Amino acid sequence: MAFYISLYTSLAIFLIGFIYKLSTWFSLKSTVASHNISTSNRVSSAFRGIVTTIFSVRILTLVKVFFLDVVFQRKVLREDSFRWLTHILLYGAFMLLLLMHALDKLITSAIFDNYYATINPFMFLRDLFGALVIIGICMALYRRFILRAPRLSTNPMDSYAIILLAIIMISGIFLEAAKIGSYSLYNQMVEEYAGIEKEEQEYKALTALWVKEFGTVAPNLKAPFDTELLEAGREVHEMSCAGCHSRPQWAFTGYAVAKTVQGAALSMDRAGVHTFLWYIHFLACFIGLAYLPFSKFFHIITSPLSLLANSVMDKGKSGPANIATRQALEMDACMHCGQCTSRCSVGVMFEEIHNVNILPSEKLASLRRVASGKEIGEKEFKFIFDGAYVCTNCHRCTDVCPAGINLEDLWFNMKEHMFEKDYPLFFTLSPLSFYRGLMRESVPQSDYQKPLNQAREAIAAGCELMKSTDKVLTLTPTDREFQSGLLLSDQASTFSACFGCQTCTNVCPVVANYENAQDVLGLLPHQIMYATGLGIKDLAFGSNMLWDCVTCYQCQENCPQGVKVTEVLYELKNLAVQNVIQKGKH
Repeated sequence: MAFYISLYTSLAIFLIGFIYKLSTWFSLKSTVASHNISTSNRVSSAFRGIVTTIFSVRILTLVKVFFLDVVFQRKVLREDSFRWLTHILLYGAFMLLLLMHALDKLITSAIFDNYYATINPFMFLRDLFGALVIIGICMALYRRFILRAPRLSTNPMDSYAIILLAIIMISGIFLEAAKIGSYSLYNQMVEEYAGIEKEEQEYKALTALWVKEFGTVAPNLKAPFDTELLEAGREVHEMSCAGCHSRPQWAFTGYAVAKTVQGAALSMDRAGVHTFLWYIHFLACFIGLAYLPFSKFFHIITSPLSLLANSVMDKGKSGPANIATRQALEMDACMHCGQCTSRCSVGVMFEEIHNVNILPSEKLASLRRVASGKEIGEKEFKFIFDGAYVCTNCHRCTDVCPAGINLEDLWFNMKEHMFEKDYPLFFTLSPLSFYRGLMRESVPQSDYQKPLNQAREAIAAGCELMKSTDKVLTLTPTDREFQSGLLLSDQASTFSACFGCQTCTNVCPVVANYENAQDVLGLLPHQIMYATGLGIKDLAFGSNMLWDCVTCYQCQENCPQGVKVTEVLYELKNLAVQNVIQKGKH
């Protein structure tokens, strides 16, 4: 009774959790565009997308991705063979154990007519898969707590997942060992299937055989045994037991434990240890089932879905409804493996600035809070924004994610959510603004201009040239004519090669002269390169840095991309002067 109550309770919790998660995929506002799309439209759009994919050539792509990326874990193998082996042992062996053993009445017995859990090859395979999972757990613990992979953090959910999995596997092995040596379970089997009374000689013969060859521990019956007695027992065994009982030595993990605790087997049997272990085992399994939709385990479902969805969705052709749904799914697909964090180009900053939002694998939790519309205080918001702000949009995290999550798009949408909420932004020209320029077509014009206006106001507050009533130039959208003016010079045209390493700023003696250089200079050298690339001419012309430059060429000589920074600044000054002269003529 307790078994079925626990089973149905855990199933009910699992279904409620799964339905809740499923509903968030179609309701979470993961993109700015998704705010105007209803849940019903997203559901219908997803249904149409699934149907059209199944009945098109893209189904071949799904099959390919399923075997190479979901089953074989190709992406993980490319990055780290040790982690690949750990994941294959944990994920692959546990799924096989779940299908073959936990769901044996639904799957294994339906496939094999003569299936019994106590015969081979099923008994051997069960222990093999269990042993592989145990090895995977040990490898995961070694990687996290001994090897200590760089930037890999372990949160409580990771610990709960490992502990729960370990309890399931260890209780299963000890339960099997207790059953092997249990005299009471042996008697129960004899009564049900052999129909032999304890007083009969056949019972003694069969018991002797099971003590010698099957690991059963019986009171007042010790080896060695007479050969004739064993032969008689073998005959009874062949008639009554052999059809559903293989020798337990094939269950190598359970049998090894049974032999180890053989001296205490009778005491354990009288105390009902096997019953206690049975309750521990199935309760741990049911807790894991109920906890699955709310835990790291859920990536067993969501990571394959993320890989499959991203393999057939084209960013340029997929509708905003399906993109929003996919991104909401991706937030649940993260397995917290730390691969994105290990390859993050700015992850090293976490050593000095202990803001977890710098690390991609930790930033997803904050992203979900922002997307879900939860109230975020100004202090917490700044903590989240500072972590997002330093992202260079280098795409490394997306390239290496084994779940196929398009992390770069998620980061971009998180920042756009922040702009949309009218929070006080600490924004100036940065890799973020440069990336927004590249993504301009996917951002509404009103939302695109907002942070640019805020940046201009912040810079104007500290720049004399922009404080004047007769401003140098008005703020305009991307100015192609302004950019083409720089392109006339081979030296100045190199601004487009800037990727934001900030080397020019770090070596600039003008910047080094001030304790708070940005407050005094407005834009720093690398930010002027961004403004130039974006065609925002009034920010470029109005920065005090442009006019305070001493043309020492330190920035240009140290640029790893060969950007002629000093020449760009020189040309900008020439263009600024020309624009002022033209304004005077008008």
